[in-house]
Amino acid sequence: MNKIIQNSLFYVVVFSITYFIYVYPFEILNELLFNEISNRRVSFYYTIIISILIIFYFRSFESLKPLRFFIFEGMGIGFISFWVVTFFYFLSFFMPDYAYLLGLLSLFVIIILTLISFYYGSKIFTKELNINSHKLQKNHSFIFISDIHLGSNNKKHLIKIISQIKKFEFDFILLGGDLIDSSKVDLNFLEEFKQFDCPIYFVTGNHEYYIKNSNDFIQNLNQYNIQHISNNSKLFDDINLIGIDDNISNDKQIEIVNNNIKKENFNLLLIHKPSIWLSIRDNIDLMLSGHTHNGQIFPFNFFVRLQFKFKYNLYNYNNANLYVSSGSGPWGPKMRLGTFNEVILFNLSPN
Repeated sequence: MNKIIQNSLFYVVVFSITYFIYVYPFEILNELLFNEISNRRVSFYYTIIISILIIFYFRSFESLKPLRFFIFEGMGIGFISFWVVTFFYFLSFFMPDYAYLLGLLSLFVIIILTLISFYYGSKIFTKELNINSHKLQKNHSFIFISDIHLGSNNKKHLIKIISQIKKFEFDFILLGGDLIDSSKVDLNFLEEFKQFDCPIYFVTGNHEYYIKNSNDFIQNLNQYNIQHISNNSKLFDDINLIGIDDNISNDKQIEIVNNNIKKENFNLLLIHKPSIWLSIRDNIDLMLSGHTHNGQIFPFNFFVRLQFKFKYNLYNYNNANLYVSSGSGPWGPKMRLGTFNEVILFNLSPN
């Protein structure tokens, strides 16, 4: 019975989101521009058809490019369109004589914001952060990147990330999960990481477990100069690097972290989601996470904030630090509005 209820709720949610993202904006534009009320029956049919395509795409492991483009880019454009047309539709109640003009303005704003979103979705920005600690005996530098999303993003995007990394000098690289999100990705893309002669450490995100043969993929990462730290720790000079995978409960993650703490060392935690920060921050000097994408497309930032108290940036608590990255790549639509793809260089120094 619970399974039936869960499935029913899932289909209701998919149907609702599909309508408001893929159908509703066209209805409102049609009303503003042509003063025509859309046929509800036709809108219902469109919503059903698109919902079936979306469910098929996510429930199967198929990655048909035309379907993928329609679902993901349509999702991004539709999300922007929803907020824009809703705003101008609301204005039309107070300015009924200017409905046509408001419709044109809606279309213009949607086009401009969409172009801006695609532009920033393709760009990679860099950031440099400095962390001091009395536990460190010497200086260290490392690169942190998360959420590359190979699949949603192609090899060209990965090459852009690699080119930005090459601008810095560092001791090692940390990959914070969601490296890949499609079963159809050519894993030889990861050959790009062989350009680095430093250690590269990786933990899984949620998307690694959505693909076919995910265990085989994870186990073969060492072929590409990537070391999987799976729920244990590794000493790197005076740094105790703890890596936690994403496919276990928060309680289990906390237990593993506490079991791997070395009080005399600088404890650096690599974990995909920033969910357990409040529970472990007394024992961790620096925690690195991703997952949130900082909302990716404004104003989705506000919805992400409802689920994750720490959604983006550097947070401090006594001598402990948490950094939540907005990710090195977008998920789904190759679009960003009000957020950025980033590569972060961390400089660790003794006090």
